[in-house]
Amino acid sequence: MTTPLKSVRAPTYESVLFDLDGTLADTAPDLAAAANQLLISRGLSPKPLELLRPMASMGARGLIKVALGIEADDPSFLSIRDEFLNNYEQAIHVHTELFQGIEALLDQLDHHRIPWGIVTNKQERFTHPLVKSMRLDQRTPAIVSGDTTAYPKPHPAPILLCAQMLKIDPSKSIYVGDDLRDIQAGHAAGMHTIAAAYGYCGEESPAHSWGATYLVQNPSEIEDILFK
Repeated sequence: MTTPLKSVRAPTYESVLFDLDGTLADTAPDLAAAANQLLISRGLSPKPLELLRPMASMGARGLIKVALGIEADDPSFLSIRDEFLNNYEQAIHVHTELFQGIEALLDQLDHHRIPWGIVTNKQERFTHPLVKSMRLDQRTPAIVSGDTTAYPKPHPAPILLCAQMLKIDPSKSIYVGDDLRDIQAGHAAGMHTIAAAYGYCGEESPAHSWGATYLVQNPSEIEDILFK
């Protein structure tokens, strides 16, 4: 069902860029399933989603650490990481869906012809199949992955490339993300930022300490910021 569009004032920002995992889409269930497959294949009991969920924004490194207790410097890490990524690739869009309120937000941006794009640290190998399956690639031409440029976030290069693709001025734009690296990258690119506290947010520090321009607890608050 299409969400009715609100009558709003002129947008505060000329364009919006989003992180993917934990910001636009709740990918944690499928990422957790890939991690639990590691346990199941070893005859071990799977971990509850609530335990794995906070590590979703940290990718393979964080999920493998919680699932198997193996750090990135362990000699076995690389082979286990490849196994995890293969698990994920084979079931990348089973339970993943947009966070509640995101569809309505994107409808508003599209209706008001406000350019928006996606900047994620997810590798292109996973980003493109997922956004295609979710039909997000039909809504934005600007999708930048963690290996699209020479440096992933918190380096500003991916965000600046996405801005170039959309032909937007970073200083008049805003970046939304659920990880400290998102906020650091956004500021380094000269953008205002929104910390999405409804996302995964990792375990390094609380979202309110990241220095974002705004802090939101749900996607509807993003709409309030953009069209206040």
